[in-house]
Formats: sequence, structure tokens, C-alpha cells
Amino acid sequence: MQLVIISGRSGSGKSIALQALEDLGFYAIDNLPAMLLGPLVDELGQSPTGPEAIAVSIDARNLPHALQRFPQLIEELRGRRVDPQVIYLTTDARILLERYSATRRRHPLTRGSDMTLAEAIESEESALSEIRDLADLIIDTSRLSVHDLRGRIAEQVVGHRDAHLTLTVESFGFKRGVPLDADLVFDARCLPNPYWDPRLRSATGQDPSIAAFLEQYPLVGEMLDDIVAWVERWLPAYRDSQRSYLTVAIGCTGGQHRSVYLAEKLAHHLARQQSGVRLRHRELGIQTPVTPPPDPPDSKEP
Repeated sequence: MQLVIISGRSGSGKSIALQALEDLGFYAIDNLPAMLLGPLVDELGQSPTGPEAIAVSIDARNLPHALQRFPQLIEELRGRRVDPQVIYLTTDARILLERYSATRRRHPLTRGSDMTLAEAIESEESALSEIRDLADLIIDTSRLSVHDLRGRIAEQVVGHRDAHLTLTVESFGFKRGVPLDADLVFDARCLPNPYWDPRLRSATGQDPSIAAFLEQYPLVGEMLDDIVAWVERWLPAYRDSQRSYLTVAIGCTGGQHRSVYLAEKLAHHLARQQSGVRLRHRELGIQTPVTPPPDPPDSKEP
């Protein structure tokens, strides 16, 4: 039985994620009391006609003591030979404030209390800390459309294989903030910037003109080699720690040139060593699985 637990901040897209899983064949339950996780698994797991995949949403509407016991509940599930995937959705607090203000909806924690919206958002993050700390995958939905989020759920959650580390390499711009779902962050802002060449300003790090510009500077190659060496050195340790997902983020000022170039190089290098590597350019709105290039033909005569 596959069990996916969706949690996260109110307004971050939990309902959309749950609906996406339901559309993909999961038996979906919204706002499940956390204490019922075990009985649910027992009931459905023992039924010969029970679903093979279950998705449940657990959020701050649960009783506080149930959220605090979440780590213990997960251990109890593993004792039943069920290894759940915990997916946590988060969004920048400023964007949450804008979303609630635009829709004029009430935050769940403001009902029956005198908390302000900002206080409720902060309180909710604290209440869900036990779940966030155990999350296999954190998805930052701050700049994701509904379509993007559904795609991420389909690609990363449903497409994930058991006992396999799903590796994502992401480029971003520091001027729009560090991705909230990044596990490792590298800063490329010290490298020469093609932005200051008017002829290159509208290009991206995927274009040969940007590659030609950056590759004339030894410093760029040295940073790429160092990032590759660091990730290769520590990737086995992340695998051995039973992680399901790892996101390596590389940032520059705008997220268009240097970080895109480095992320492309790193992702394609790592794809030669393992399957399931994904590449995401946050500021370009591009995400795609990486297919390793074919091996060069052997030039030796038989």
C-alpha cells in the first residue's frame, strides 16, 4: 500500500495537491484526524478490495496533541510495514497574506480567536513544525500556478520509486528569494555576469552565447568543478540516510544566466550517474526530467 500524507500551511495548495492525487487514482481523504492514521491503514490494508494508494491531508485543524505525536504515529505506521511519504507545502508568509486578502477568506486559526491573520500564519507554521521536520519532500508553492503544482505532484510524488533518491537541480534568482524547498544552496553571484553585456541581456543560460561568455573565465569552470565534487562526495551519504528527495539549488542575482548555466551542467553530469534527475529553472518557469546524453561512439576499430 502506498500512503501519501499531504500537509502544510493553509493557502499553500494542499487541496489542489490532494485533488491531483485523487485524479491519479489515489483514495483521497481531506482533513483526517492524525490519530486515525493507524486505524485507517489497518482497515483499508486488511480489505482484499481496498485501495492500493491512499492520500490524506493532515493540517493545523487537528488537535495540538495529535500534531505533537506525529513522529510517533509515523513510527507506528512503519511498524505496520507501511512507509508513508510526507509532503509538506509551504508558501512565503507575505504571499499568504496577499492571497487571504485577495480572496477575503478566513484563516482556519482565526476562527473563534482574536488572532490577526499574520499571527495565525505564524502560529500555524509553529504548530506544524513536527510534520515539516519529518517531511520527505517540501514544495514551495509561492510562485507555482495550479497547473505547475499539479505537475510537480504527478512528477515527483507519483513518479517517485521506493528506495530511490529523487534528485532535483534548481536555478533561481536571489532577488526573488532563496527557494524554501532547497536542501543545498550554492551562490554564483561572484562569477562574471553576462547581464552587463547588452547583447546577452535577453539570453538565458541555456543559450550557446551565454555558455561561450562564461566559459572564457576559468573561475566559472572552477566553481562548477567544486560544486560537482561536493555533490558527488556527499550524495551517497544522503542516499544512505534514507532520504527520498534532495534539491540542490544554484542562485545568481536574477536567475537567468549564471545559475541556469551551472544548473544545466550539474544536472546533466549527475544524470550520467543516476536516473530520476530533474532540472528546474524557477525564474524561467521550466522544469523537466533530465535524459543523459548517449555515450560517444567508440572510435577504435574492432
